[in-house]
Amino acid sequence: MNPNPRQLKLLQHVHERHSSTVDELASRLGVTVQTVRRDVQRLSESGLLARFHGGVRLLNSTIENIAHHQRENLHAEGKRRIAQSVARAVPNDCSLLINIGTTTEAIAKALMHHTGLRVITNNINVAAILSRNQNCEVIVAGGVVRPRDHGIVGEATVDFIRQFKVDIALIGISGVEADGSLRDYDYREVKVSQAIISHAREVWLAADVSKFNRPAMVRVAHLGDVDRLFTDDAPPAPFPDLLAHAQVHCSVAADPAL
Repeated sequence: MNPNPRQLKLLQHVHERHSSTVDELASRLGVTVQTVRRDVQRLSESGLLARFHGGVRLLNSTIENIAHHQRENLHAEGKRRIAQSVARAVPNDCSLLINIGTTTEAIAKALMHHTGLRVITNNINVAAILSRNQNCEVIVAGGVVRPRDHGIVGEATVDFIRQFKVDIALIGISGVEADGSLRDYDYREVKVSQAIISHAREVWLAADVSKFNRPAMVRVAHLGDVDRLFTDDAPPAPFPDLLAHAQVHCSVAADPAL
């Protein structure tokens, strides 16, 4: 399904809290309980949420992410703020490695006015966006293209990335667990992300607040491997302590309306 704006707000609310009651959602969205129940029914039938008596929760699948077009819409405003924050920090005339993800695609859009960038990416969507910036050189990794999100993965991709050493790796992630591990779903994508992290002088992680305490199957790295974190709200406990211990600089692109 293609969620409508109300359903996207419902999804965002549940993703932020991991679960919610029908009554709470009705109050939050300013609609009737019956409307929420219809939305929850459709979203659960589409595999986006799991229902329980009187409420709804995240599926919490550790093996499969939700569809790319759905991830584009989830937390879109937060991702936009994160992208703007990252773009302000990226200097002109530097080299970047950018991995797969809708947050990194938002960052690519925010870099459209930079000059002198050399970008290596395994994300065809990032390449398509930044190729419109005539002051930016884009290098696309070779490998197997995943139809669902145009990410490029596989051993050939890892070998390609290993040729480079860049100034900054800009990475997105599917989940950050309470032990500080960065996690994703596809082991082939993880191998590429690990190569990207290993071949950058600095690693910048861009993750909206819903990614904290979100499980996924494959370990990519640890917060200790990250130099800077860009997010859209204050991370929940225990992450402030983990970030302080790992000496990760955290930039929160908070909603100015709050």
